[in-house]
Amino acid sequence: MRSPLDDSQPPSSASGGDIAYASPSAARDMGAQLRLFIDSVKDYAILTLDPAGNIMSWNTGAERIKGYRSEEILGQHFSRFYTPEDIARGKPQQDLEVVNREGRLEEEGWRVRKDHSLFWANVVITAMRDTQGQLVGYGQVTRDFTERKLAQEQLLQSEERFRLLVEHIQDYAIYMLDADGRVSTWNAGAERFKQYKAEEIIGQHFSRFFPPEDVARGKPWYALQVATREGHFEEEAWRVRKDGSLFWASVVITALHDPSGKLRGFAKVTRDITQRKQNQERRELEMLRDAVRARDEFLSVASHELKTPLTPLQLKLTALLRTVENNPSATLPVERIARDLEVARRQVRKLSDLIEDLLDVSRISMGQLRLDRAPMDLTSLAREVVTRYAPQSAQVGCTVTLEAATPIMGHWDRSRVDQVITNLLTNALKYGAGKPIHVRVRMDAGLAVLSVKDEGIGIPLEDQPRVFERFVRAVSERNYGGLGLGLFITQQIIEAHGGIVQVRSTLGEGSTFTVMLPPGPDLTPEPDAPPEP
Repeated sequence: MRSPLDDSQPPSSASGGDIAYASPSAARDMGAQLRLFIDSVKDYAILTLDPAGNIMSWNTGAERIKGYRSEEILGQHFSRFYTPEDIARGKPQQDLEVVNREGRLEEEGWRVRKDHSLFWANVVITAMRDTQGQLVGYGQVTRDFTERKLAQEQLLQSEERFRLLVEHIQDYAIYMLDADGRVSTWNAGAERFKQYKAEEIIGQHFSRFFPPEDVARGKPWYALQVATREGHFEEEAWRVRKDGSLFWASVVITALHDPSGKLRGFAKVTRDITQRKQNQERRELEMLRDAVRARDEFLSVASHELKTPLTPLQLKLTALLRTVENNPSATLPVERIARDLEVARRQVRKLSDLIEDLLDVSRISMGQLRLDRAPMDLTSLAREVVTRYAPQSAQVGCTVTLEAATPIMGHWDRSRVDQVITNLLTNALKYGAGKPIHVRVRMDAGLAVLSVKDEGIGIPLEDQPRVFERFVRAVSERNYGGLGLGLFITQQIIEAHGGIVQVRSTLGEGSTFTVMLPPGPDLTPEPDAPPEP
């Protein structure tokens, strides 16, 4: 420790008590070690002052923190380290008076380095007295806390900015509750939504914002219990303004705990989403109205479609009955009977198909559509359906071609896939009457692909996304008939198999419906057939 004091003299007690040494040489050794230790400390400025405040010793830490070498500062008054403002108001002398009176002084404040830069210092000044209690000087320890001070100021500034931000937010009610649910802070958004000024609501229980029926069943306290147990509580529900009016609120309550885990209160964020609620209700009402219109339209279409086959059936049966009643002994021509019965059979089949479609929709809606999977050949089934509908194809003037080079095996429900192909083919015959129809079966990227293409009227682009919805017909004109269920049922069957169905159409040029089916878990797909030479 650099000092003008004689190193040969043993140190006096700084506390007023005696220090015992084994011998004078031991005392000298202890004093030398102490001075060496103090001089080696670099993180603390350790110095001594005489009773007048002049610097008597100076360590390495003092030189590092304050910038002075010992030869520059020894003998100088310690007020040199104070700011001009502190010197002007006599603070250095006042600090020594406090030390004289109370024995020590500890404070934090700005101090001045040799280059006149400021640093934030933690300062402890202690009075040193001899064995008779006489003041012999002062010990001063100073530490540079500038980085900590700046960090604290930044934190305080950040907290202040956040506080100002929260206070001025208008779109959210953001406030704090104590552990019992009483309001402890209040921002501008809370005042705007709930109409209370801060002085009216701080200290009041937040149950004031709940409708009476919610308060009666203990909902506010339940919300705090959930937030405490799970960390947060979240809901959308009605809340009450100061004037008694209701608003639909999105509410989040978050529990706040201190480092020891003790509950300190709750943060509450509320947003008025009444407009969104009203818009949602309007959309739901519009959807309900659309559903009612769709129902009424469906009932109208269904009534017409069910009556269509009943009329010729009734006429044929009535004609046969009258013929028999008017000529009980007459023998009717077999050809006529067969023709009339065939007409009746076709109409009964139409009725049966319509009723089966309605039953399928009911099964799908109830989640009761079942698949009876078994190995089958898609190519063979497509050929059967095309053959079955050859008379109907000829009747409407359509030439149906089937492109299928090899068997396409898969693990599917044969009757349901038959229903899919039938729906797509009859759909093409209906809207592509008089034009060619192309059916193609192939493997592509491990999937069985079946496409049905017509060259008929096509589907408007804006209607294509809806063609697979229930009760939606590709073309709404009544003369095309149909319940608007075939494509919906087709999509449901294909998706139940894990596949997809798509449509591509150009108005006036026809439509192509494509089904893609995975072969199923039990079968490995056959490779594509090699191209024909």
